[in-house]
Amino acid sequence: MIQLKPPFRRATSDDASSMAELVNIAGDGLPLYLWATFARPEQSAWDVGRERARLGLGGFAYKNTVVREVVGKVAACLIGYPNSDSPPPPSGLALPGPLVPLMELSNFVTSTWYLNVLATFPDHRGKGYATELLQFAESMARDSGHSQMSLIMSDANAGARRMYEKNGFAEYACRPIVKDKWEHAGQNWILMVRDL
Repeated sequence: MIQLKPPFRRATSDDASSMAELVNIAGDGLPLYLWATFARPEQSAWDVGRERARLGLGGFAYKNTVVREVVGKVAACLIGYPNSDSPPPPSGLALPGPLVPLMELSNFVTSTWYLNVLATFPDHRGKGYATELLQFAESMARDSGHSQMSLIMSDANAGARRMYEKNGFAEYACRPIVKDKWEHAGQNWILMVRDL
């Protein structure tokens, strides 16, 4: 297991609020849109996101998360795991339309280490934190015995795509984005893969 030293550490359930915000940033608002569909009557969409992070449910369990702190507060995070460990869709429920193309793309690369979230709070961008965390992702992937990493991103995020391509990722496949009522500028989800 990769040893982390400050300002990096493993996330805990106490990081649920920051994790939910960063997951939503990385997903361009899609997580919040989906959490609203899962909410019980007494819950907000944010309540659902924080609960899922705190309980370690779904694709952004805190046990799969590394955070980068600045002055004792979370500034950025990395969430990743072997793609074969991806959580299955909730049993007995139909997969929400926006998740269908993401699952299709994920199924192309079941033997990779999957980079689910790499996000930085807006006031900490431009400081190299994403690149630092991407280096940890590579180490974690190698440490788990994988020879490839994968990620899925929107074609609307040109800056992230440049960073990933600069770090050895290349487009592998794409699928049209299913938006339903989610508002987003992108047209396609891009599956990117990198050999290690």
